Amino acid sequence: MVYPGRKLKKILLILGITGAVYGGIQYLLPLVVPFLFAYAAALGLRPSVRFWEHRLQWSIKGKVFRIPPSAIGAVELVLLLGGLAGLLYIGGSRLLMQLEQFAAAIPHGLVWLDGKLTGICRGVEQKMGLRDDVLVDLVREAIRDIGVILRQSSMPTLMNNSVNVVSGLVELLIMVVIFFLATLMFLAEMDEIRERKNRSLFHREFALIGKRLVNVGSAWLKTELVIISVTSCLCTLGCFLTGHAYALLVGVGIGLLDALPFVGAGAVLIPWGVICLFQRQWMNGGILLALYVICYFVRQVLEAKLMGNRVGLSPVETLVSMYVGLNLFGLSGVLLGPIGLLVIEDLVDLYWECN
Repeated sequence: MVYPGRKLKKILLILGITGAVYGGIQYLLPLVVPFLFAYAAALGLRPSVRFWEHRLQWSIKGKVFRIPPSAIGAVELVLLLGGLAGLLYIGGSRLLMQLEQFAAAIPHGLVWLDGKLTGICRGVEQKMGLRDDVLVDLVREAIRDIGVILRQSSMPTLMNNSVNVVSGLVELLIMVVIFFLATLMFLAEMDEIRERKNRSLFHREFALIGKRLVNVGSAWLKTELVIISVTSCLCTLGCFLTGHAYALLVGVGIGLLDALPFVGAGAVLIPWGVICLFQRQWMNGGILLALYVICYFVRQVLEAKLMGNRVGLSPVETLVSMYVGLNLFGLSGVLLGPIGLLVIEDLVDLYWECN
């Protein structure tokens, strides 16, 4: 019988662990995400819960009574969630106010756009020797037809999206309830869970994966804070160069938006720059569009370098793992890609040393 050589064993080990890690991230992780967040929240609340547990106790006839950790954790969690809900309410109210102002300005914008298009069409008519308003009427009729098509096609989309939004809100509410209950249960059983983990046959794997999750999570948070700070400074400088009266406020706002995966700095800088170009403000439009390009490359470079330095990956490895994770798992893969690569490397080293 021919046994596989050392190199072939290493290749098979890498392929097996890679497949297991991919399957765990793709199929198992979505099922346990609320419990992972709950366990992380329980670990974060545990020091304060233990502090109040020792302070809030009394003795009656020599018997000591203490408030259960889950009850203290419930109060702290309600206060935290209430504060977060308050911040979201304030931010949502401000956003709705801005949307109302934007909606009120739409008619004026349409009048301005109609005047610009009419002027362009009449200029083309004069240069081409066409009858007056023939091109204007053609464009207006095309715009009306486009509006009818959009209204007819948007109704089914709105109906489907409304159903999806309602089901999404119900799922979110269920996840919040599960997260709340699981956090309290983890707080009450934290010591027992640690004992079970230490006695488990896979305690080394649990410790290794947990350590990697903490390291990558903290590195990602610190990296995002650095990128937000740099982006805010760049956007503030760019807004100052365009002569904006609220350069600091707008720059910090764009820096915060850049941290959101579905928004980004381009959601503000690109339309703003294009509008400036349409208004023949060539300098301002060029500055804003160039600022977006700079912010984009700064984020890519800093994200790869800072994440790599903090978690033990080179910038190239970090960038490749983020790209592969993005293609495999979507936006969450930007974080899951480096985590998966690190877990694969650690498990390969662990099992290879055992052979």
